[in-house]
Amino acid sequence: MSAERFCDLPSGIRLCYRVDGDESARPLLLVAGLGLDLASWPQALIDGLLERGFRVLRFDNRDIGRSTHVATPPPGPLRQLLAVARPEDYDLGDMADDTIGLLDQLGIDAVDLVGMSMGGMIAQIVAARAPSRVRSLTSIFSTTGAARTGRPAHSTLVRMGRPPVRTAEAFVARHLSVLRHIGSTEYPFDERIEREWALRAWERGGGAERTAGVARQIGAIGKSGDRTAEVRTITAPTLVVHGDRDRMVHPSGGEATAAAIPGARHVVLPGMRHHLAPTLAPRLVELIAEHTGAARDGAGAPRCPGHEN
Repeated sequence: MSAERFCDLPSGIRLCYRVDGDESARPLLLVAGLGLDLASWPQALIDGLLERGFRVLRFDNRDIGRSTHVATPPPGPLRQLLAVARPEDYDLGDMADDTIGLLDQLGIDAVDLVGMSMGGMIAQIVAARAPSRVRSLTSIFSTTGAARTGRPAHSTLVRMGRPPVRTAEAFVARHLSVLRHIGSTEYPFDERIEREWALRAWERGGGAERTAGVARQIGAIGKSGDRTAEVRTITAPTLVVHGDRDRMVHPSGGEATAAAIPGARHVVLPGMRHHLAPTLAPRLVELIAEHTGAARDGAGAPRCPGHEN
C-alpha cells in the first residue's frame, strides 16, 4: 500500500492523498462519498484497476480523514434537512476546486474521473467546469440534486438524524448498522473489513471531530441545490452506474444523471444498493476499464440515453 502524502492548495486547504501504480500509467482519480475517506474504496477495486494498467489516485475530501477540517460551525440537523445554508458555508463547487487543485499540484493534465455518491456529484462539477481535465467520467450511485430525484428513503433519513456518536466503539456499531440498512444481501459487506475501516476512519478523522465535518459536507450538498443545468454541459464520455434498490440515493438519481448528460451510458446493477462491497469490484473494474478504453479509443460516441444491466 502506498504512503499517505499531503499537498497544500492556494485556498489554504491541505489534502491527504495516495497514489498507486506506475508513474507512466494512465491516471485515474477516485472521489469518495459523504463521510468516506481515501481508504473507503475496496482494495479489490484498487488492485483490479492497477492490474488494468491505471495509476490510481485517491484522497480525503476536505472535512474528512487527514485533510483540512474547516473552522466554520457545522449546520444543525434542521439546517441540514431544509438545506438552509449560510454565506460562509462551502459548497460542492469548492470541493470540486479542491479536486482540480490536487491535479494541479501533482502536475496531471487530465484523468479518468470516478466518483461515488457525493463524490459523483463533485466529479460531475469537475467535468462540467474543467472539461479539458477529464478524459472520462464515471458517476456511481449519485444524482444531480434535482428535486424529488435521488432522495434518501424516509427510513434512511431517520437513521441519519440520530444523535452523533462520541466513541470509537459506538462509531463502529453505527457504521455496521447503517451498512445493514443501505447495503445489499446480494453483495454483502465483509464485517471484518468494515470494522477495521471504521476504527481507522475514527482515528484518521479526529474521533468525534469527524461528526462536524460530515455535517458540513451535508451542508455543501444542500447549498449546491439542483445542478442539472450544469450537468447538461458535460462533454466527457460518461458512465452512470446505479443499483436498483438504493435507499440512500434513490435510483431516480442515476436516471436523472444519465438523462442530463448527452450520450451517457446508464448501467443498472440488479441487487446493488449504496455500498461498494468487495464482490462488486470485478464488475466495476470491468465497466470502468471498458468505458475508459472506449473514451481512449474515440469510441465514446453519443448514445441514446437509457439503461442496461
